[in-house]
Amino acid sequence: MTDPRFSTKQRILGAAEDLFARRGFAGASLRQVTSAAKVNLAAVNYHFGSKDRLIEEVFRRRLDELNAGRLAALKRALANPRPELEDVLAAFINPALELCLDKEGGAAFVRVLARAYAEHNERLRKFLSDNYGHVLKEFAAAFAKLLPHLDKEELYWRLDIVAGAVTYAMADFGVIKRRSGQSEREFRERAAEHLIRFAAAGLRE
Repeated sequence: MTDPRFSTKQRILGAAEDLFARRGFAGASLRQVTSAAKVNLAAVNYHFGSKDRLIEEVFRRRLDELNAGRLAALKRALANPRPELEDVLAAFINPALELCLDKEGGAAFVRVLARAYAEHNERLRKFLSDNYGHVLKEFAAAFAKLLPHLDKEELYWRLDIVAGAVTYAMADFGVIKRRSGQSEREFRERAAEHLIRFAAAGLRE
């Protein structure tokens, strides 16, 4: 049986993800993607139809799984009769940092995600909002119950800052680097601990 990871569609997605990470959405052409994936343009058109749809599928491939993990973790956290703020934050943060450990292109996708924040692509922003905005709303509802002193506008401001901090941590932009002898998992778990503690303090204030 053919390994689905190496299907034509997955090769195209992998090549596109790497090129978008290195060159941006505008800087990476379909010709470069087809060359890297060792396919012809007809294969891209068959599977995706356009460059915009290809960009969307690069995000969908990772974000469907990421957000399913987040919602499952949130459900477990809220199953506690007295859920803690840190547990809800962990449900949001830990699956994101776990993605960084994915050896099959996880690091490249994190850079693609960072570009989505930096580049003003309204179509992409609408796609992300339409398909994944409900996840933030579910977390916002959970946070609102735990933080009744915050009005809706203030809560969303703070959650937006937390989401930015998570993206920053995922992209490994910080000055703190992994120590010699420390595994990538240990480093990411330590980063999650600091981020959860910092975010909890900022939300509670």
